[in-house]
Amino acid sequence: MPEKPRLRLRNDQARRIALRAQGFGRRRPGGRVTMREIGTMIDRVGLIQIDSVNVLARAHLLPAFSRLGPYDPALLERASGRAPRRLVEYWAHEASLIPPETHRLLRWRMERADLDAWKTVRAAASQPRLLEAILAEVRQEGAQTAAEVSRKLDPDYLPGEKQWGWNWPPVKSALEYLFFAGRLSAAGRSAQFERLYDLPERVLPEEVRAAPTPEPEEAIAGLIEIAARAHGVGTAACLRDYFRLPARESAAAIKALVGTGRLIPVEVEGFSAPAYLHCEATRPRRIEARALLAPFDPLVFERARLERLFNFHYRIEIYTPKARRRFGYYVLPFLLNEEFVARVDLKADRAGSALLVKSAWAEESAPPESAAELAAELELMAGWLGLDRVVAEPNGDLAPGLMRAL
Repeated sequence: MPEKPRLRLRNDQARRIALRAQGFGRRRPGGRVTMREIGTMIDRVGLIQIDSVNVLARAHLLPAFSRLGPYDPALLERASGRAPRRLVEYWAHEASLIPPETHRLLRWRMERADLDAWKTVRAAASQPRLLEAILAEVRQEGAQTAAEVSRKLDPDYLPGEKQWGWNWPPVKSALEYLFFAGRLSAAGRSAQFERLYDLPERVLPEEVRAAPTPEPEEAIAGLIEIAARAHGVGTAACLRDYFRLPARESAAAIKALVGTGRLIPVEVEGFSAPAYLHCEATRPRRIEARALLAPFDPLVFERARLERLFNFHYRIEIYTPKARRRFGYYVLPFLLNEEFVARVDLKADRAGSALLVKSAWAEESAPPESAAELAAELELMAGWLGLDRVVAEPNGDLAPGLMRAL
């Protein structure tokens, strides 16, 4: 039986709690962003999703800009690609960058690779000779991409051949199996954004590798608490989705965390299910913020929660045929204070040194200053991306006002 809620929160209260938990409502650094500020942001959100689409900027680079403003992306690349690493890659909420300490909490997932990995990846478990050959190659030659390993071990490999979906060649599937199982890790990404596979002992800090493996129940409780801290307040479904955790084990973890006082059962206006407030969550009276959020930002992961809290219906349309797209290809929500007031389809025209606004749309609740505030944030983003100007096209109901503001 679900716990009887002891507290009630209005929807606007829950919204502010959620925004503050994600790092919004704090003053952006006025000067140079430091590695310490990057680390604080990472500790707050718990994970950063990775995606290969680069029409604007790599998805993992955008959450830090949304919260901290202009920063040197080399900081994040250094954190994930150079020892001592502050971030490592693994399957969390999809492929994600996580603190090394969190990697240890996902060992139960690695141990379930034969059951939980994708079918084409699991099939590699039946090829022990190939797996050992790959491990020997990486052990001897160091971090490599799948293409580099394939050229050496697969006589049928065709350089440049496109592999669609999960139609991977044997070596790629085997590398992914070893990565899922924790027998290989990622030393970073190549210039083409290909994963660089390497041995865990050359990627993970020694103290993390030497730490004992927690029981699955303890590990999942740890992941639920990370998710709860990043949410501030959320339902069991919200907390479970953050690390894509199994339902039964998550329910047990939530119950245990309620028992120790780490989670507080609450009733949130507009939520159809019980919610849980993290014991360290702050309850601000107002939020002052301005941010463009990537489609893969942790704040907008769970679309149903986004709609309940912000009355904002959002779907990514990258995989939607062009003729059927409503708002555009790579659409970013625009947060102004406590509401999402607009959305813009953006593209970085690097050759022309321009940030292109393919379309701009206002929400019904958008205040009069939305266009001017959006223009200011777009100009800030253009400067961060090294682009000289912002160019808005006359598409969308907010486009005329945005063009005037620019």
